[in-house]
Amino acid sequence: MAIIGTLLKKGIHLRESLEQEYGSASELQKQELKKLLIAARKTHFGEKYQFRGILESFRQEGDAYYQAYAKKVPIYDYEKIYAEWWHLLQQGEKNITWPKAIKFFALSSGTSGASSKYIPISKDMVQAMRKTGVRQLLTLSKYDLPSKLFNKGILMLGGSTDLEFNGTYFAGDLSGITAGRLPIWFQRFYKPGQKIAKNKNWGEKLDQIVEKAAKWDIGIIVGVPAWLQILIEKIIAHYQVETIHDIWPNLTIFVHGGVCFEPYKRGFEKLLARPLIYMETYLASEGFLAFQASPECSSMKLVLNNGVFYEFIPFTDQFFDENGDLKEGVQPLSIAGLREGVEYAMLISTCAGAWRYMIGDVVKFTSLEECELIITGRTKHFLSLCGEHLSVDNMNKAIQMAENQLNIHIREFTVIGLPYQNLFAHQWYVGTDDAIDHEVLGQRIDDNLKQINDDYITERNHALKKVSVQVVPSRKFYDWMKSEGKEGGQHKFPRVLKGAKMDSWIAFLDQ
Repeated sequence: MAIIGTLLKKGIHLRESLEQEYGSASELQKQELKKLLIAARKTHFGEKYQFRGILESFRQEGDAYYQAYAKKVPIYDYEKIYAEWWHLLQQGEKNITWPKAIKFFALSSGTSGASSKYIPISKDMVQAMRKTGVRQLLTLSKYDLPSKLFNKGILMLGGSTDLEFNGTYFAGDLSGITAGRLPIWFQRFYKPGQKIAKNKNWGEKLDQIVEKAAKWDIGIIVGVPAWLQILIEKIIAHYQVETIHDIWPNLTIFVHGGVCFEPYKRGFEKLLARPLIYMETYLASEGFLAFQASPECSSMKLVLNNGVFYEFIPFTDQFFDENGDLKEGVQPLSIAGLREGVEYAMLISTCAGAWRYMIGDVVKFTSLEECELIITGRTKHFLSLCGEHLSVDNMNKAIQMAENQLNIHIREFTVIGLPYQNLFAHQWYVGTDDAIDHEVLGQRIDDNLKQINDDYITERNHALKKVSVQVVPSRKFYDWMKSEGKEGGQHKFPRVLKGAKMDSWIAFLDQ
């Protein structure tokens, strides 16, 4: 880490970072797709969809290469690509969607469906994730940071590195897969260390970290906000101190991702003696897609030249049904055809054998020139029972506004849509340990959404007849996740509950 600190102070950059900084987004993506197709041309997938023929179109002008790719290769979601291709990888078969066998599978948090998904992780993808991680690390040269910070410990709070092995492949949280294969130069600074990281019991792992915390000099923390907040609260209570800076005086940076941080920020900052630098990452089970690249900008820069090719579909009623499923005959856009401020569902093709794969996220570009974006939600995590088009981004903003208006801290929340008097209703479940009248809170949230979303206010006057709030102790949210086998690691509480998960949550609260 001292070496990295020296590099940062000297302003050294990776070649790939410079290529993206001075390159055309469309040209970088064209070359990335070419690399992926060349690598996979002899796989079963590549032969079926005639990758060699698609590669010949790269000699032509314009976007002929993309039109050929889009014409030959169908769009996949997880269920479709797993049923047709990825289940063969779990049987140990080689050269299916990517060269050689796949030895690792990341278990996704499964917030959209009823169970975890097995996402293939190739050696090429592990290398790509590492490279993007270093690229983000080197952006710290843009911050005014003391040199001593780069010699401090880095606490990465993730899933167990003791992966499940069935004789053919290993499976576990992506954080557990990557943390178990850290570069040698990084291991000296990595906390909580390999022994604690292997523990599969999340409660025990947190207790072990608490016991060791006072012996560590932590400068950077990495993880999902909810679980890091719980850990820090435990540390503060155990050592009977005022803030985490009494234990870790050099704590300066919080690297987070997977969920919008704003709803957690108010409560999290009560645990600090001074503000932290917040750095957001877009690290999905399918790849490291984007990261916050400068202190001046809260959006994230899409990584264009490191193992991922992107396509985009406007997230509107024209292209998606009321369940968030893609309609027939949709033609996605390459990065050359986008507009700022428009919400897009994203498809990715990757060096782990995902092809035109709908990742499930909805993004919005804040700057096409810099390829900077924000995540606004999930294709399945939105409510549009009657045309209200309520996104997770809308929900997060409404909750944050309510926190400030009522001077309370909301740790978690979720929403379900219900039939009501032949029309519709929204039922909110809000996790807070502060005393608050549920009707007052419900009115605030409702009023805030009317300010944020024009479609919402229209439907509140017509088909959306009721919005109610149930205040729930915050611990209930984490207890339910534990009951679902989703405690700790990369797991996040879904902002919208539908189907089996909705039924499970309601039954859990009724116990």
